[in-house]
Amino acid sequence: MGNSPRATSLPPQSLPVFRSEQFIVVSGANIGDTLSFAEDLALDDVYCLEKGAPARLSILPETRSKARIAPDTEVGLAGNLTVLDSCITLMSPRGDTTEALILVELDDEMDVQEVYLLPLARLVPGDDYTLVGISTDDAAQKLAQVACVAFSRGTHITLASGRQTPIEELQVGDRVLTRDCGVQQIRWIGQTTVRAAGAFAPIVITAGTLNNEHDLVVSPEHRLFIYQRQDHLGAGRSEVLIKARHLVNGDTIYWREGGFVDYFQLLFDEHQIIYAEGIAAETLLLDLRTEAALPDDVIQSVADSALGEAGLTSQSLEVPESLLQSPDILKRIRSASSG
Repeated sequence: MGNSPRATSLPPQSLPVFRSEQFIVVSGANIGDTLSFAEDLALDDVYCLEKGAPARLSILPETRSKARIAPDTEVGLAGNLTVLDSCITLMSPRGDTTEALILVELDDEMDVQEVYLLPLARLVPGDDYTLVGISTDDAAQKLAQVACVAFSRGTHITLASGRQTPIEELQVGDRVLTRDCGVQQIRWIGQTTVRAAGAFAPIVITAGTLNNEHDLVVSPEHRLFIYQRQDHLGAGRSEVLIKARHLVNGDTIYWREGGFVDYFQLLFDEHQIIYAEGIAAETLLLDLRTEAALPDDVIQSVADSALGEAGLTSQSLEVPESLLQSPDILKRIRSASSG
């Protein structure tokens, strides 16, 4: 898919990545080399992840497989091009496998500046990982799954009648209560089961934390709608959207790693704010980051409306990451909401 006039309206996507020098071949044909792109990789090479946390690569999508590095990035040079190169499969010493995406940063001369690894499950520093698979065909779909906001199995969604229904019992055509557009019908429901680790590890918002009756478990990039009676966040507006991962405090809101998680995505004719466990939260926004995860017929049937002004307006409500660094961010949000 080519460039879209709407692409420049997309907010940055933040990806937890490792630099190439953090993932080194310790045995095999390329011993001593750092991570490279698919053309240079060799199956059965054994890699070791060096100690150190991932950094946030912030990108502005231009197509399904290309993006520009955003100004707020922790790694890379703002303005450089990043290309989604491939999806690799790694086998741990315990015999389990995990997938990871490779992204390549290019400068204005199209020279490689850096190669990044985006694990789709947790990698353990110091462990050896054998490269057992290389694919250039499904990388865009895998990245789209990372971008898709999702609710976990068991999440209660408020219907038009006011009834709370577990998300796994919903069907296409069901009428759901939205915050801004009244009652709307579900156009598509997606479901994926992934390891609850890495980029897919869910965020748990425990019961009562945001006036929710039960725990709300969502994907880390999922944005929650907050109405501020007072602008304690300094966002310059009363209505804001905040990603779940920015609210993690290790206590009442935390990452849940281990095992698997069933994720469900809800798509409407337009991007909506609905009620999940009583919390106002966004639905799936069809855009350059997410469309590869959807069937082609669904994309064609809802593209015009789902990429319309409702979606673009909601993006302008997202709070910049720089305003969410305070350790008492959750306390400030609750104070702002209560007046």
